[in-house]
Amino acid sequence: MSPDLPNPSPGQAVARHGWLQAVPAALAGMIAMVVTAALGLWGAGAADLPDGAYPRVVAATVVTAVGGSIELSGNAGGIADTRAGLTVVPLSVTLVGALVTAAGFLRPLRHRAVASAAELAGWAARIAVVWLLALVALAVAARQTFAVSLGDATLDDLGEVFGVTPRAGFTADVPLTLLFGLLWLAGVLVLALLVSRGAPLPPRLLRFQESVRPAAYAMVVLLLVCVALGVVIALVTAATRGQAPETFAVVFLGLPNLVWLAFTIGLGATWEGRVQGPFGLPMPRVLDEVLRGSETATLNLRTLTEQDGRVWWLVAVDAVLLTAAAFVMAARSPARTPAWRNAVHTAVALVLTVLMICLVGRISAHYGLTLFGISDLGGTGLTGDLFLRPRVWSALGLAALWGLVAGFLGGLLARGTAGRGRVGDGSG
Repeated sequence: MSPDLPNPSPGQAVARHGWLQAVPAALAGMIAMVVTAALGLWGAGAADLPDGAYPRVVAATVVTAVGGSIELSGNAGGIADTRAGLTVVPLSVTLVGALVTAAGFLRPLRHRAVASAAELAGWAARIAVVWLLALVALAVAARQTFAVSLGDATLDDLGEVFGVTPRAGFTADVPLTLLFGLLWLAGVLVLALLVSRGAPLPPRLLRFQESVRPAAYAMVVLLLVCVALGVVIALVTAATRGQAPETFAVVFLGLPNLVWLAFTIGLGATWEGRVQGPFGLPMPRVLDEVLRGSETATLNLRTLTEQDGRVWWLVAVDAVLLTAAAFVMAARSPARTPAWRNAVHTAVALVLTVLMICLVGRISAHYGLTLFGISDLGGTGLTGDLFLRPRVWSALGLAALWGLVAGFLGGLLARGTAGRGRVGDGSG
């Protein structure tokens, strides 16, 4: 670590972190999310939506990927009633945007050990202004209304005669989207500073990097490795079982939703959910079979193993991944760090990671239509319900236990590793 490296003058700092640099740094992440969402929705068949709705659905998907709010609405006249709601984060889009945005933020900060808090805040503020302007444009574009077929020619004709053809649509809540979008960006930039060994920190925070940076880096690598394994499995599935467009839709929209869920289940966590009606989840058949029904289902190792005994492999995979992550954490920590402290750091980091998965992995969707007082219109499939939520406290307790065991083992394996202790040396 070299805290006495010369810092650029204020004029040089402004030149390196000016508005011309902020525009591509902010827009690169937004463009990456738009492209990812467009590819995923194309694979899901959204390109065939009527009334040129495809670009607006892409915009809505990006809005939800940064935590924005999309409001669903319906209108079918005075003799009909509609209800709808949707809460889901397309984590593939979120992850791509976070990685590209973080890279753009860190690029001008390379090869420096220290930067003032004012400089970092000024650089982040410029990116945030450009980011919010782009998010406003997307939020305004994220609105569309569709006519809903009743599934029966007679009912459709009656709807036209009485002027009550059902219509469903969506619109972005712009103020709420900007609030959560700004919080999302702040989280990404802070995490980027925590993860990157080569990013400068304010002098007052340098004493925390030995404990925080190795843990943050190890957890990010752990999550990315889970996604990489998911991509490999998805490609093999697409090549051997067909349905390539549907598979790629999952990859570009919700692959982290699936693999991070599987990761927590491998730790022993329990999720609860139900799938009814036309809704479906981007999951293997075994998961859908457990969740589909009229009652709330329990999703864990026991219930999944009853459907497919291979699910127990999740435990072995998690054990290997966590031990490797703990080893990476210990190898990037100072050599004087004892194994028990590495265990505590791993446990805390893993608890926070699992908490994040529990918060962003929730899914809730429902839609209902009643016409002339008839609900679901004789089973036409216009009513559905879907939700998936974790048992948070048990998941966090199991994460702490796994973290202590894997962290201690990783600390023992990392003893004598060459290069230990280079936490803030300015290398990448």
